[in-house]
Amino acid sequence: MEIITVDESNIDKEHICCAISSNNDIQVKSKKSWLKERFSDGLVFKKINVRGKCFIEYLPIENAWVPIKGSNLMYIDCIWVSGKFQGQGYAKGLLDSCILDSKEKYKDGLVILSSKKKMSFLMDKQFLLKYGFEVVDCIDDKYELMFLAFHDNVEQPKFKIKQLKIEDRGFVLYYSHQCPFTAKYVDLLNKYCDENDIDIVIRYIDNKEMAQTSPTIFNTYSLFYEGKFITNEILSIKKFEKIVGKVK
Repeated sequence: MEIITVDESNIDKEHICCAISSNNDIQVKSKKSWLKERFSDGLVFKKINVRGKCFIEYLPIENAWVPIKGSNLMYIDCIWVSGKFQGQGYAKGLLDSCILDSKEKYKDGLVILSSKKKMSFLMDKQFLLKYGFEVVDCIDDKYELMFLAFHDNVEQPKFKIKQLKIEDRGFVLYYSHQCPFTAKYVDLLNKYCDENDIDIVIRYIDNKEMAQTSPTIFNTYSLFYEGKFITNEILSIKKFEKIVGKVK
């Protein structure tokens, strides 16, 4: 199993797993630009040397784009091993590499988001429990903060917010280019809403400070309606139409 670390020296020539195309593709451009700006914050992007979605992305919790409290920990943005690559030990290899790297950097543990029941765009809780992660906080009785301490007496991380709720009415979407798919699908959603007279407020998160004080733990993509959190799944137009049909 060969693991490649993508950094400033090779990002222009390496693919980034979740968006495999030329550097001229809007999704690739947005994600690579986001990564380049985060490397100085200590972000690490590792991938298995295959042409597909097999990677892990993490950075110091102090620089994580999520409203959580913690110190001297590594926050895992994403672990993704897709389809045909599953069952080959790739997820384990990526997480082992992250643990080793984090310990070598004298971090005290790892943090990642999960959920009580398996959900899209979130790491499987059962996989994390096998590794020794534990639930240290929960929001909306659904989304959980998982923590793996490297030694005893490590202060546990916590969410800064108590619930996924906003005061704004109508549809409100928070997003960033942390995920490459938003570059395509947010524009499609905005255009669809404009053409169909659907009011939507779109808020682009473009810096760490904004992300760490936002009302959502999913700053890649968070859709609200009438103040209530709807989903963190990046929506196609068909999926959005189904949501509109349910709430309208």
